[in-house]
Amino acid sequence: MYEYVLQAQEFISQPWPWWMGGIVIGSTLFVLFFFGKEFGLSANLRIMCAADGAGDYADFFDFDWGKQGWNLMVALGALFGAYVAANYFGGDYQAHISQETVETLNQIAGEDLLTYGNVPIVPGKDVVQQEIPEFWEIYSWKSLFSLRGLIIIVLGGFLIGFGARYAGGCTSGHAISGLADLQLPSLVAVIGFFIGGLIMTWFILPHILTIGF
Repeated sequence: MYEYVLQAQEFISQPWPWWMGGIVIGSTLFVLFFFGKEFGLSANLRIMCAADGAGDYADFFDFDWGKQGWNLMVALGALFGAYVAANYFGGDYQAHISQETVETLNQIAGEDLLTYGNVPIVPGKDVVQQEIPEFWEIYSWKSLFSLRGLIIIVLGGFLIGFGARYAGGCTSGHAISGLADLQLPSLVAVIGFFIGGLIMTWFILPHILTIGF
């Protein structure tokens, strides 16, 4: 029995083709639409605020949040599923990215940081976990209390949270549910997501990353 479990684990841990993600997401949407539900993770922020009594202070949170409890279960399932996948079906535990991305990040940093001897994310190679150079420690307590960390983590988090609710949905709500439901506002939102992402990646982020601690 244990051997079958190991075989199943090995089978699930193997690299899967990109289109499998589309099949799984599409199947999930089919089930949700069948039961009259719309998928969107950022809506859970409003649900949690309403559950905590925020409706007493703002009309935006004054609604029957109990009818949206299923969405909280989806979010919890995503967290639990990610934990299980990362800890029991993690494969080689490497973030395999394209060589073009490696070269672009090295160009931004001004030196070859993404190499075997520094950061273990070289595409197509099994490398040993190494200490990440201080330059790339963006998501750390030390970085949080720096100008660069405040911009990326605090300001970036605020803009994502505010923008998602101001647009009436996040990337999952608009790009997955909205487009699948042929909603024009979702198409506009998704176009905005891509434009904003490209501007941030190519024109703003390189300057932010040059800010030291």
